[in-house]
Amino acid sequence: MVKYKIEIKQSAIKELNNLPKNVLSKIVDKIHFLADNPRPIDCIKLRGKEQYRIRQGKYRILYSIQNEVLVVFIVKIAHRKDMYK
Repeated sequence: MVKYKIEIKQSAIKELNNLPKNVLSKIVDKIHFLADNPRPIDCIKLRGKEQYRIRQGKYRILYSIQNEVLVVFIVKIAHRKDMYK
């Protein structure tokens, strides 16, 4: 199976650093899982955009997939109430 490379936007890295420690490890595990399967069963494609969303508890991970170069690009990580603002 093809493994995708994970790239994280600089602002998403800052969001990761501000997360509680117990949530951080779970979100990092989800992000690593995207390298093996960028479209897991629980992902949702956003309307009007070429982006996907997965959930981890009350947090959301917003990402795009670039199939040509096998890259998953993490755009945003936020609490669900702040995700689409």
